[in-house]
Amino acid sequence: MPDSIKQTVQWFPGHMAKTRRLIKESLNLVDGVVVLLDARVPYSSQNPELDDIIRNKPKIVLLNKCDVANPNATALWLKHFEDKGAYALAVDCKSGKGLNKFEETVKKALSKTIERNAQKGMNGKPLRLMVVGIPNTGKSSFINRMGKSAKAKVENKAGVTRQNQWFVVGNGIELLDTPGVLWPKFEDREVGDKLAFIGSVKDEITDKETIACRLLESLSKTNPQAIEQRYKIEGVAGLQGWEILEMIGRKRGFLIKGGEIDYERTSVIVADEFRGGKLGRITLELP
Repeated sequence: MPDSIKQTVQWFPGHMAKTRRLIKESLNLVDGVVVLLDARVPYSSQNPELDDIIRNKPKIVLLNKCDVANPNATALWLKHFEDKGAYALAVDCKSGKGLNKFEETVKKALSKTIERNAQKGMNGKPLRLMVVGIPNTGKSSFINRMGKSAKAKVENKAGVTRQNQWFVVGNGIELLDTPGVLWPKFEDREVGDKLAFIGSVKDEITDKETIACRLLESLSKTNPQAIEQRYKIEGVAGLQGWEILEMIGRKRGFLIKGGEIDYERTSVIVADEFRGGKLGRITLELP
């Protein structure tokens, strides 16, 4: 078991190279860009090429899934993005939390565009925004929340959206949905790990036990109490990930023939419960 945690996560499906090209081609169609990030990993869930691609287009950052992120950390990230000149909101696209401020934020971010349209006699011209983000950050949930008639395919798996789609969400705002974007490989293994922790890397192409071990080992250093409280175990600080995984498996009674730990079942439970916020509101990185 311990040997398996040396694996490195690398993933760049071919459709994502196409997406990068589509974004560049579609920029002329929009007035601004909405960037969906995961509030638990705002740094790791950014595409490092995106700012270069969108250039001077106004940017609105949505820190999605704020309901499972540490609120104090989210406040720091909001200030970080605002200090860099972006407009930022903490939201939860499934429940709609925070999205009541979206229209107001769009009008602030695109105030110059609105003014130019007015000078040209085009008051009321729709404001068009491209929605971008890496897989599983909640783009489709966001679009569905923004308009009753706007229906984008939603599924809790990475890479569901495959082509550009326009959605009229009312109040003079139109959204262009794009497929998820990732870069060719994760130069920093920690970034790859964090994306796997939150489900932005497909579970099918990673080793479930490896990811669960790395997640537990990371949390044991920063939030050991979260593991201990959830799984009713003690003394996880300083342990290796596979040791904690064994403790959880035994505590939950996930055993197979011969009394061995069912590592796969335990790993799936750990990942699912972290992603669902059952270990608490945890943010894995700060600005």
